[in-house]
Amino acid sequence: MDEIFRWLTGYSQTALEAELAKGTTFEDFFAAAPKLNPARALITGVICGIRVETVEDPLMKEIRYLDKLIDELARGKKMEKILRA
Repeated sequence: MDEIFRWLTGYSQTALEAELAKGTTFEDFFAAAPKLNPARALITGVICGIRVETVEDPLMKEIRYLDKLIDELARGKKMEKILRA
């Protein structure tokens, strides 16, 4: 999961662990992300009954991107496909 978080947000492993240890909110986590991956726009599909690409709220869109990637990991999809490589 850490690899997914790093790919999506640009955090280093050390910085990611620091954010998790602080109990950072998702709002602050994404706002402070070093570099949101532009390839995240390639993430499409339905998660929790919501089509990811139609979410309008910027924070919810980032959260849904993360949800979708974690869901793909849980379903056993290969990491190179999850990370849109």
